[in-house]
Amino acid sequence: MPGRPSEPENALIPLPTEVDVPLYHIRLGVKPPIFRVFISWSRGNVLQVACIRPLEDHLARGEGHETSDGPGLGGKVVEVKLGASDPNISEAQRRRIIYDSVPPFVLLQSRRKAFLTMYRMSSSSSHPSTDWWQQVLEYSRSISELLGSSKLPAKSVIEDPMIVLEPVEKPSSLKAAWQLMEIFYVDKHYFSWLPERLVDWLAEYDAILSETHMTVHSQLVKLQEKLVNLQVIENDPEYWEGLSSVLTVGWLDVAVKLLRLHGSYHLNQLDSRETENGLVETVAVLVSTMPRLRHDLPVGKSGQCCKTKPDFIKAWEKWRGQITKLDCSAFWVQCSHRPTRDGLRNLLQIMLGNFNSISTACFHWMELFISHFLYIRPLTVGFEEMHGLALKFMRLKSSSVSNGLMRLLIGILGENTEVVMAECSKSFGPWMVTHSAELLTADNNQNEILLHEERYNLGGISIVELHRLVYCQVLASHPLTWQVAPTYLVSCPKQGLGLLEILLSKQPVQNYPMILKNLEICQLNELYGISSCVKKIAGMHQWKHGRKGSGVYWLQEARDEARLNRIAQQLFECIGRSISDETFKQWEGLIELLGSDVGTAGGVGFLHRYRDFKRSLRQVKNGRPTRAARQTVESLIQLMKSPYTPQRFWLPLLHDVVELLNWKDQPLLNVSETNFLLKKLQELSMAQLCPEFSQTYLPPEALTEIRLALATNLSRAFLEE
Repeated sequence: MPGRPSEPENALIPLPTEVDVPLYHIRLGVKPPIFRVFISWSRGNVLQVACIRPLEDHLARGEGHETSDGPGLGGKVVEVKLGASDPNISEAQRRRIIYDSVPPFVLLQSRRKAFLTMYRMSSSSSHPSTDWWQQVLEYSRSISELLGSSKLPAKSVIEDPMIVLEPVEKPSSLKAAWQLMEIFYVDKHYFSWLPERLVDWLAEYDAILSETHMTVHSQLVKLQEKLVNLQVIENDPEYWEGLSSVLTVGWLDVAVKLLRLHGSYHLNQLDSRETENGLVETVAVLVSTMPRLRHDLPVGKSGQCCKTKPDFIKAWEKWRGQITKLDCSAFWVQCSHRPTRDGLRNLLQIMLGNFNSISTACFHWMELFISHFLYIRPLTVGFEEMHGLALKFMRLKSSSVSNGLMRLLIGILGENTEVVMAECSKSFGPWMVTHSAELLTADNNQNEILLHEERYNLGGISIVELHRLVYCQVLASHPLTWQVAPTYLVSCPKQGLGLLEILLSKQPVQNYPMILKNLEICQLNELYGISSCVKKIAGMHQWKHGRKGSGVYWLQEARDEARLNRIAQQLFECIGRSISDETFKQWEGLIELLGSDVGTAGGVGFLHRYRDFKRSLRQVKNGRPTRAARQTVESLIQLMKSPYTPQRFWLPLLHDVVELLNWKDQPLLNVSETNFLLKKLQELSMAQLCPEFSQTYLPPEALTEIRLALATNLSRAFLEE
């Protein structure tokens, strides 16, 4: 096993000291000492770890049975999932995401083929990517919907004024990462409104950053808990700190709501604090009318929507002028409440773009990053400048990039596609990297070449195909998701079909629905060769496990003539070893299923004629007329003349027609036919002297009865002629 970097001398596989080895804590509930540890791969990226206690120690303590609290266990097996995963997504939700993401993926691949075909046939010089990003955006939004949404609880008729942070479901880091990639790679139409998109993203997913760092969201949660017990809210410094923080990150609605919780709004305070209330309300109006460069503004949201840059610049200058005028107003001298005066003037400094005030109000570097675009440089564009600012703010806040989302953002801003792909794989798993590859190539020809170029060091496949194959391996390792893997294997042009054939051939064929599922997958993807292979495997499995009819059916569906011929020969030999009505009835249905055109050396053809002979004989015994008796005798003559009828069948055949040879109405055989049968009987008598002759289970007097019946029929035939 690889050793820790701190213990290189004890490691079987030494690791360099700079490698950060992840630690996985296992809760076994087994008392030491641990005698032996077994580790094996389970499905996907799951390890099975089994810890066994010494047997002698287990018996000496008298712990022969498991106890509910665990200390009496002699061992335990637990599963350890490797790699980072979102704890807010259960296994059932993951499977739902896996299944629901298939239709958008298939639709996008189909449209890709259509776009490339149209581009080759068209005489236009425009690249298909000019319109392709819109198709990818539709695909991205379909995936985003199935990743979940922040569901709000049913609102009360009477709104609680003390609730400033609406309760929502805990967000998913997987969806947060997907939204980041959509913002930066796909949504070309909204790229000029990037700061506002980031404000919306932070408002929804700042709770994820709170898991590892102090954030505005976590501060607001603490403040809301205190609001219930605060009598004079404006005297609490945390109130003004929280107000400054939410304004800094652009949560204007929350800022306005907090401002109007100020004590000067109380009816009994209006007369004595009129100037103070006027200043608070003025700042609230300025916050609620802040110009926002975005496509649209949801109903009920604060701010002034500006769709174009000229309109935004004009509104921004006017708004900033109003803030400057208020900041220089004489009303501040008349405000006697110092915390209110200082708190409101700090809010004005934030809106005027004072970097020190903004930096103090932010906790996480991501919050400072977004605030910089909101208040200092709202028209910033270009990944290079953004990447430099991100690194600067990380150093300023002394933050380490320990969160997968932040590492992903740094990779995006650094325009490093390999880092983005690696981080998607490391932090969010194979599903994410497989589906997000389409976003990376939406409007970037360089990424398209990089990800779809065939690489010699990868065995002639591309990076995209490699990640799809890894994802398929994870899907195929679980019994509830293997059916999804063929969809992605078909999209792998180099190795997909070969691996798909291996996958389908290794699926269990014990039951009929499973076989049908395999064949349905083959039919949907036009894999007729693999379909035939599946049928052959199913047929042989059914035959070997005693389900003869089902085995023959699947081999016939696969048109496997070689195996059908061998089965026919085995069937012929099996029936020939025990020539009895019970044996024949047991195999009669299988003979019917095989058909008369299958079999070597006419074996099954003989069995079909023998079946017809038996049917005619039963009709005679059931009281049918002379015509049926004549047909039975004709079948007998054909069987005796056939070179494929074994000698061991001759005597039973003749014994079956003794009653017909003594037919009362007329002799059923003429003289030549009777002489032919007597000759066959003589050959049989001579063959009985050979040691290798196979004896039949007939009564001793059977031969005498047959001779007497033939002689009687011969005499009657002479008289008839």
